[in-house]
Amino acid sequence: MAELDESKKVRILLAQALFGNPDILLLDEPTNGLDLESITWLEDFLMDFPNTVIVVSHDRHFLNAVCTQICDIDFGKITLYSGNYDFWYQMSQMLQRQARDQLKKREEKARELKEFIQRFASNVAKSRQATSRKKVLEKMNLENLTVTSRKFPYVGFKPDREIGNNVLRVEKLSCVAEGIELLRNFTFTVNKGDKIAFVGTEHQAKTALFDSIAGVRKPAEGVYTWGQTTSFVYFPKENSSWFTTELSLIDWLRQYSPDQDETYVRSFLGRMLFSGDEALKPVQVLSGGEKVRCMLARMMLSGANVLILDEPTNHLDLEAITALNEGLAAFNGVALFNSHDHEFVNSLANRIVELLPAGHAPIDRMMPFADYLADPSVKALRSAAYDHADRLMI
Repeated sequence: MAELDESKKVRILLAQALFGNPDILLLDEPTNGLDLESITWLEDFLMDFPNTVIVVSHDRHFLNAVCTQICDIDFGKITLYSGNYDFWYQMSQMLQRQARDQLKKREEKARELKEFIQRFASNVAKSRQATSRKKVLEKMNLENLTVTSRKFPYVGFKPDREIGNNVLRVEKLSCVAEGIELLRNFTFTVNKGDKIAFVGTEHQAKTALFDSIAGVRKPAEGVYTWGQTTSFVYFPKENSSWFTTELSLIDWLRQYSPDQDETYVRSFLGRMLFSGDEALKPVQVLSGGEKVRCMLARMMLSGANVLILDEPTNHLDLEAITALNEGLAAFNGVALFNSHDHEFVNSLANRIVELLPAGHAPIDRMMPFADYLADPSVKALRSAAYDHADRLMI
């Protein structure tokens, strides 16, 4: 077990939990480290599971597929909603709007009462009315809304210049690691307006591709050419090497800032929920999620018009994933990304590229992820590739 990677460990722990048909399954972030295919299998299994499932997860598609009730832990209490994640989200937003509207109406009424009391308190003819309104005001509940415990970072990418029509051309790219061929003769063109999700089980191949076009590694063969108007920034899947320094968060982020003013740098840390003294702690002690937020702040400072993101949703909570999702949806440049979050891929990508096992050409389709999964021609190509790969493994 000690020698296995995270994905295999999670699958074995799931097998341990599912074995023996338990009456109650307690699953704490069961999709962490799993790829899309494994998550889909788990969704199908749990939908058919006849007993009770209690799950914590930041995967919105998973929660929608599996859950029939949502426990919302916020405002210092637990509230149970019948329905899936989308129903809970819509209902909770509606209830918060209603609470804000009611508070606003109470505040307006209180202001009117105060104005009347101040105006007529010394008026003999209306003193009784003023006294009556004063009693009403004293009985009014003007407490502020309970503060939510949820904290949403702000993610926004603003390119310094508009991207041109020539973005990226990759020709016959091959990558090898430890004698294993990860990518062979891969050719594709990135166009203006593309938001491409790279999917499939060839995770090392996707990382090798991103590393190559970002200049982190040298491909074994082939070339790639960036357009003259492009500027890119890369979010690598493995980011630990970025945080080996003893620098504070402020000094670490200042390295990547065009403006060295501390207030300016702190403003970006604040967007990533690092405020006050938190911005002074050394980056060596950051958690996985905190490191991801720092890397996103670095990307926001870059002004790049091309974003390359290798599994950026790893280690993020639901609020941060939602913020990143919204930030990328609003981004008017080009994005190349890879994620195990089904909803993240489905809501962002307008083009899908699937890297298939060795011996099979990649599938490249200009369509959303849901349409891609439902496309009969895609199903046939995927089935042939993965059935062949399974036979080779056997």
